[in-house]
Amino acid sequence: VYPVRPPVPAVGGYEGVGEVYAVGSKVNTFSPGDWVIPSPPSSGTWQTYVVKEESVWHKIDKTCPMEYAATITVNPLTALRMLEDFVSLASGDSVVQNGATSIVGQCVIQLARLRGISTINIIRDRAGSDEARENLKALGADEVFSESQLNVKNVKSLLGELPEPALGFNCVGGNAASLVLKFLREGGTMVTYGGMSKKPITVSTTSFIFKDLELKGFWLQNWLSLGKVKECREMIDYLLGLARDGKLKYETELVPFEEFPVALDKALGKVGRQPKQVITF
Repeated sequence: VYPVRPPVPAVGGYEGVGEVYAVGSKVNTFSPGDWVIPSPPSSGTWQTYVVKEESVWHKIDKTCPMEYAATITVNPLTALRMLEDFVSLASGDSVVQNGATSIVGQCVIQLARLRGISTINIIRDRAGSDEARENLKALGADEVFSESQLNVKNVKSLLGELPEPALGFNCVGGNAASLVLKFLREGGTMVTYGGMSKKPITVSTTSFIFKDLELKGFWLQNWLSLGKVKECREMIDYLLGLARDGKLKYETELVPFEEFPVALDKALGKVGRQPKQVITF
């Protein structure tokens, strides 16, 4: 899906946190023992030692749980930027999303709630969907619907007192994207940031002519390429502060590198739904 392939042979990994082992004689920003993350994120984090220029690294607060420090720069940052970059939202507004059980989806729910914004969440019909619904509700989701529950003539009748959303997020494609579009109010915007189903997005003529919907895309790496290092680091500190204070949560599992094959199977969904896998070295 993503048009970036580092030349091989290559070291894997795009995010992570490390501890400073040693610094050069002219480095005055860091000291041995500091925690740092590559910011903006860069390929090659799956290794025991990395030597790079001082400007590449961002020092973070060591009181933040390590698993959040290692995973904050992609999924949570994506959620934050999508909430802030496309539609001017205010307290009392709402957003709709599919893929709500993903890390991005969970972060959208929590970040929106902190802003007084309601979330309407769509999940797949599969084993464990009832548990998934309760988990999302515990994070602050206002409404959680399975795709089959939305096989009704007018999905907006399910909103109750919630306002029609002006903004929707799609990371699935296919029918799940169409469901997001059905919820949007006139003039609403759907942002696509993934395509997990590998199915195309089909949009009715009605959606364009009579609802004047707008379709956009978001790719974090493209946003980071715009020279936003300072903004990126400020957002990372903000998100890590939320994680440290228990206001931003998602499940992770620390896995030694020696057990990489097991972690890979879990990440690919071969053994059922699993927490985000964090490799340790």
